[in-house]
Amino acid sequence: MPETEIRPHIVALLCDSNFKYWRDTKTWSHVDGRPFTKEEQATALRATRAEFEEFAAQHSRYMEYKRTLEEAPEALDRFLAPFMDQLTTKNLGNAVELMTKDERVEFDRLLGLIVEPPRRFTPYTF
Repeated sequence: MPETEIRPHIVALLCDSNFKYWRDTKTWSHVDGRPFTKEEQATALRATRAEFEEFAAQHSRYMEYKRTLEEAPEALDRFLAPFMDQLTTKNLGNAVELMTKDERVEFDRLLGLIVEPPRRFTPYTF
């Protein structure tokens, strides 16, 4: 198999790993703490450089997603400030009325980041 071919099932296994080595089973473990089976451990150890790089890229995108979630409340405050400055009666409904269609899309995106529960790290999602 060429070194650049990425096998999605191996990347998925890497994405579900916390890489904690259990001495009693001589394996890594899943994110939920279950130790790998011997077959899973053998599969993970056959991962190519490209598959580890794909896992790392997906994990980096997930960490960026988490950072965006953490910053969402402040980003929403910064986004709303110019609208609130224009209002005598400062409430969200009045601010939304001042927004263009594109601004409303951004408002909805930021609000969604705040109200939606965070997603777990899963392969090929981020």
